[in-house]
Amino acid sequence: MVSLSRLEPRLRAAADRFQQVEARMAAATDGAELVRLAREHAELKALADIVEGLSQARSDVASLEALLAETPAGDEMAALAEEELKTAQERLAAFEHQAQRALLPKREEDDASAILEVRAGTGGEEAALFAGDLVRMYQRFASLKGWRFEVEDANETGLGGYKQLTATITGPGAYGVLRYESGVHRVQRVPETEAGGRVHTSAATVAVLPEPEDVAIEIDDKDLRIDTMRASGAGGQHVNKTDSAVRITHLPTGIMVVSQEKSQHQNRARAMKILKAKLLEMEQDKAQAARAADRAAQIGSGDRSERIRTYNFPQGRVTDHRINLTLYNLDDILSGPGLAPIIEALMAEDEAARLLALQEEA
Repeated sequence: MVSLSRLEPRLRAAADRFQQVEARMAAATDGAELVRLAREHAELKALADIVEGLSQARSDVASLEALLAETPAGDEMAALAEEELKTAQERLAAFEHQAQRALLPKREEDDASAILEVRAGTGGEEAALFAGDLVRMYQRFASLKGWRFEVEDANETGLGGYKQLTATITGPGAYGVLRYESGVHRVQRVPETEAGGRVHTSAATVAVLPEPEDVAIEIDDKDLRIDTMRASGAGGQHVNKTDSAVRITHLPTGIMVVSQEKSQHQNRARAMKILKAKLLEMEQDKAQAARAADRAAQIGSGDRSERIRTYNFPQGRVTDHRINLTLYNLDDILSGPGLAPIIEALMAEDEAARLLALQEEA
């Protein structure tokens, strides 16, 4: 665990500010100021509670250590004090970890819903089938989380794979959890069409973008070309006879998005959301390029050229190369539940790196 000592001034400052806000709320009469103070109070209260708990835990540890120092070894009281001290130290460690997490700069986009893009990479039809496996993995994982999974656009192959699929995953914190999935996913297995039983290597790319709020990025109408067309299903078969599908092209960048799962009005709104997310990603990529020296320390940076994970079917093995984590429960991972431990490990690694950076800044 990263040391908390260098972050103590930030903890004290937050606790002091909480007291100031409470005092000001008691005296304020202006409605707008009260709203602003109430919002700040709510943001600071959790940290203030942690600081209070941390102070009490430290006091308990100090008292028990003093009691042990004064109690003869082997005394019954000493044994009881040792047990209580162990519990108090565990409680102190928990509060220290909570304090560290509370001090991390909040990433607003982590609370957002997510836009998922899965594309078949190298490997032909086998890559498309693997892309389909990944899509179903994310569908099941989203269902377990209580999130809504909606397909916006898909190019499905005749064998049940996907050349490309775009979906929205709606639910609080969906992006913050799934952001670590961005990158190249590699599969090693014997294709169903391989008569010789040889293991082939294929790949699919995954991109996870935060679904932006309407105010996140402005787009000039004159920069858009909007086309309507008939929605299509698997194999190019038309699923309706009305021009309900919407294709929006952003002329300055050439980015094109399609939504064909709802009414024309809904499709247009969804396509605009996806376009905003793509433009937001471009801006973020520019900012990240300017900080290229720091990228190596980032987990799940979203660089699609990175091979982040390998799914080896003959060995039933999944390896996440970013944290050197190997698990032998491939079926459980592809069915959804087994994905959680991988993401949790990535989140923990990311958190540790951010805490270290925060400590170095202090």
